[in-house]
Amino acid sequence: MSAHAVDVTTETFEREVIEASKSTPVVVDFWAPWCGPCRVLKPILEKVAAEYDGKFKLAKVNSDDNQELAAAYGVRSIPDVMAFKGGQPVSHFLGAVPESQIRTFIESLMPSPSETERARGAELREAGDLAGAIEALRKAIELDAGDAPARLDLADLLIESKRLDEAEAALAAMRPHIDWDERVATLNSAIAFARSAGSGSEPELKAKVAANPGDHEGRFALASVYAGSKRYREALDELLEIVRRDKKWKDGEARRQILAIFNLAENQPELVSEYRRKLAGALH
Repeated sequence: MSAHAVDVTTETFEREVIEASKSTPVVVDFWAPWCGPCRVLKPILEKVAAEYDGKFKLAKVNSDDNQELAAAYGVRSIPDVMAFKGGQPVSHFLGAVPESQIRTFIESLMPSPSETERARGAELREAGDLAGAIEALRKAIELDAGDAPARLDLADLLIESKRLDEAEAALAAMRPHIDWDERVATLNSAIAFARSAGSGSEPELKAKVAANPGDHEGRFALASVYAGSKRYREALDELLEIVRRDKKWKDGEARRQILAIFNLAENQPELVSEYRRKLAGALH
């Protein structure tokens, strides 16, 4: 067993393949002990994995011992070699192909210069260097104007940095596509909330709602101020109150904004789960 190859089972597949592939490409070799071509292919894959020295991970699955896993990925003939990136299978080949073909397959998984800059941007953001992360993402877009994930990450960072006009411009350059339309809508909601945070006085809005609990406009404005400051629980409470009082207010605008906050608060699953239940209760 090399340092860059690991035996994987049904129990460890999620961790060793799905999660691992979100940071490094993972090549999964479905094999079996009785399979002659598998014995030919295995040392070649291990040799290439060692040469690439961590640029991809080799995961070996005994299809006889993990039949449900093999069936889940449609393995009918072995060896079946699948590549995973970002938690998803992206390509595969069958049989004991020549080493040159294996190298071409592996090389196709390596990140492009744009993807490398995008990854650097993520590392800089994690380290708290927002300016450096923004610069890296702009570089990624210069290298590949069609790098939609880089443009989305850039817009997200610009919102965090309160550079709302620039974020809006980055999103405006996105072409409609099913793969990212939802995130574009979520980020546009974040921009709207961020602008609301600076457009109204929280004490005045709270006093206005306290004086007239049926003032949905005032309550909606207060919720927007909370959401713009990422005080999502408080924002959701105000929006839910509108839904409880008038489910059809502005053709369901309060409900739509609740759903937008769910997307913005995706890193707070317990909060989202709690308020999904509350929303369901308010709608019935």
